[in-house]
Amino acid sequence: MYNILLKLSDPIGIIGVIMLLVAYFGLSAGHLKANTLTYQFLNFFAAWLILFSLYFHWNTPSALIEAAWIVISMIGIYRIIFLNK
Repeated sequence: MYNILLKLSDPIGIIGVIMLLVAYFGLSAGHLKANTLTYQFLNFFAAWLILFSLYFHWNTPSALIEAAWIVISMIGIYRIIFLNK
């Protein structure tokens, strides 16, 4: 099972990077707004996918930034859902 997950870790991490870039491009191009669930969930799931990849190819600074990205996205999701902001 570990070998299968190891082989999938790079493609999964690449999907996460693509999602992160799509979210940032959408924000920068004006197609997405930061206070939407779409933007926040793209960031949240992208960070998780990248963190999954990092589990198999560890890099502490990258893991820290992705963990921070998850926390920041969770704050955004909470604010949108519960505070309507």
